[in-house]
Amino acid sequence: MFRKKQVLIVFAAVFSVFVLAPAAGASSRSSAVDSLLRAVNQTRSAHGLRPLKIDTTLARAARAHSSEMLHGNYFSHGDFHARMVAFHVRGPQAGENLAWGDGAYAQTRAIVAEWLASPEHRANLLHAGWTRIGIGLARGTFLGNGGTTVVTADFAGF
Repeated sequence: MFRKKQVLIVFAAVFSVFVLAPAAGASSRSSAVDSLLRAVNQTRSAHGLRPLKIDTTLARAARAHSSEMLHGNYFSHGDFHARMVAFHVRGPQAGENLAWGDGAYAQTRAIVAEWLASPEHRANLLHAGWTRIGIGLARGTFLGNGGTTVVTADFAGF
């Protein structure tokens, strides 16, 4: 059973091969996305890794997935590879971290702490080959919990 105010995380140990192409530029973002990006990059910096830059293609894919999970009331990576192909994500590798929570569990600090506490998520978050990130947030009622935030972070290299 799921408890309210519990963050659930799932890891995709997915490293798919794609055609190498340059990253897309940044677009307008919410303060919540900026907050999560700062926390991710501070964490990476603390581990001697370079910061990630927002990629608009990854961001579109991440937003679409978070919205689909929220409205479909499910929590899963689904067909990650097909989604990356459908959104024309380019690069030699891609990966994904998911989270959801409400209240304090939907805050940036809690999300990053949960990812760091999970060996698979930690490995993804601190993967030295990532150069780009797309962050998607969707808010609403999810799995019977109101005021929930569903998070998708899609990563890619080069």
